[in-house]
Amino acid sequence: MKALFYPEYNKLTVTERPLPHFSADEVLLNVSACGICGSELETFKNQSPRRVPPLIMGHEFCGTVEKMGANVVGYAKGDRVASNSVVSCGTCDPCKRGLTNLCKNRQVFGMHRGGAFGEYVNVPAHCLVPMPEKITPQAACMAEPLANGIHIVNLTRHLNPQKVLVIGAGPIGLVTQQAFQALLGVPVYVADLRNERLAIARKLGAVATINSAQEDLVAAIDRFTGQEGIDLVVDAVGNFQTNQQALKAIRPGGAIVLIGLHENSQPFFTYDIILAEKQIIGTYAATQQEINESLHLIASGQVDVTSWVHYYALDDGVAAFTDMLTAKADHVKSVILF
Repeated sequence: MKALFYPEYNKLTVTERPLPHFSADEVLLNVSACGICGSELETFKNQSPRRVPPLIMGHEFCGTVEKMGANVVGYAKGDRVASNSVVSCGTCDPCKRGLTNLCKNRQVFGMHRGGAFGEYVNVPAHCLVPMPEKITPQAACMAEPLANGIHIVNLTRHLNPQKVLVIGAGPIGLVTQQAFQALLGVPVYVADLRNERLAIARKLGAVATINSAQEDLVAAIDRFTGQEGIDLVVDAVGNFQTNQQALKAIRPGGAIVLIGLHENSQPFFTYDIILAEKQIIGTYAATQQEINESLHLIASGQVDVTSWVHYYALDDGVAAFTDMLTAKADHVKSVILF
């Protein structure tokens, strides 16, 4: 099969690779579309040990069932499906509690096992979710990133946030913005360093945007909230500066959700958290139910996961990766179509 292959550090190539082997509990999936994730860009750029070449990356994908293992039931050749990015074991303590995204033995496509930047990928059947009839592959491959945003909403529902700030108008920031708008109906402010990305956030419904390269983010939030501060901040960048901005922007009793993985920083003083009773919440991936919820939210038209995405053929896979890595103008997201 043809694939976008990561043969060694600092190199990507479109080449022929062996067809993946699939076990009795897996299907061989003919990939229809696969998005490129910011985490893949970061690990490629920084030669991270989280993704060690030689490897086929790719974990935001959908496709059609080509073949099924002997133990697979409920699926047939030609079925259109999306997949979770996380393969859970189903037997560890987190899995038994329903926290499959936190599985102690989890594998991630394109990290611990072969990914979907190729024409075929082997997928455990329990990771699959049927695609609604009217959803396109271009949209369905975005179910996994949107499910990350839905997971953040579900993690913080009990806090009843009335105003939300998202720092970072990249793919995860934009889908998280829309998840809060669609599921909780709350106003969402969005901050970024790029006016082109902020224009997309406004088009997607942000109540206001802040270019934090041009004005102080915390001062802008104070102005928008009458000095009260924000209820909930989602840091979808994840560096020392944005972590600090998030902590300062929330009101006493407010919360930060950390999802951005730009760097592994240590930015917090405990007094700043304790004396104002602020909360810091980590979030990782999504559950199978949230993947399903994501697909139906996309199919309903309540979120837009296509108008701001750039699409590429597999033969142009290296350009798809490098164009997203350099992020010129309004280029936020690349998706490879098969």
